[in-house]
Amino acid sequence: MLFGKLLPQEGNFFEMFNQHAARIVEAAQAFSLLVANYSDTTLRAKYNQEVDNAERAADRVTHEVNRAIHKTFITPIDREQIHSLINTMDDVADLIQDSAETMALYDVRHMTEEIFRLTELSLKSCERVRDAIRLLDRIADHATAEAALKTCEEIDRLESDADRVMRSAMSKLFREEPDVREVIKLKAIYELLETITDKCEDVANHIEGIILENS
Repeated sequence: MLFGKLLPQEGNFFEMFNQHAARIVEAAQAFSLLVANYSDTTLRAKYNQEVDNAERAADRVTHEVNRAIHKTFITPIDREQIHSLINTMDDVADLIQDSAETMALYDVRHMTEEIFRLTELSLKSCERVRDAIRLLDRIADHATAEAALKTCEEIDRLESDADRVMRSAMSKLFREEPDVREVIKLKAIYELLETITDKCEDVANHIEGIILENS
């Protein structure tokens, strides 16, 4: 199916993907600022709210896409591919919000070096997801398809980096932290942040499948 010859009844799925990816990056940026300014309770609340706002906006796009799947006669790519991609993207936004909420619920008092590093990798992964999504409507062009696949490879590498940081963080946590409550809190945060990169990798895998089947 050619991407360059879309009929109006095919819906504007690629634009909605782009909108959702932009909301993911907004949530990741707000979370990064939350972590960077965690000692300032006013700024912490501000960026927490921005994470929530971005996640809710992403949810609205997800619902719009899922409605459009059922109302559209001809879709530009397979319906199951559309459904799987948008819902996996939505999982990324949900995990960012979950990370912010867990910090508040667990009353985490300070940020560790490992939280900063995992947050940085999560933000970079979300930005690469956005970059790959932007190319989807032009993958009939070989160079564009190759650029999208290269971006997906970058997401895979970021996930591997996050996995290494996570393993090191867990080892350090269980060796050096004497307070069991802090161990429980930080372990949960580390796992959530690493899962963001895992889910970005899942998005990349969906994008790769779409490219290989449709380019």
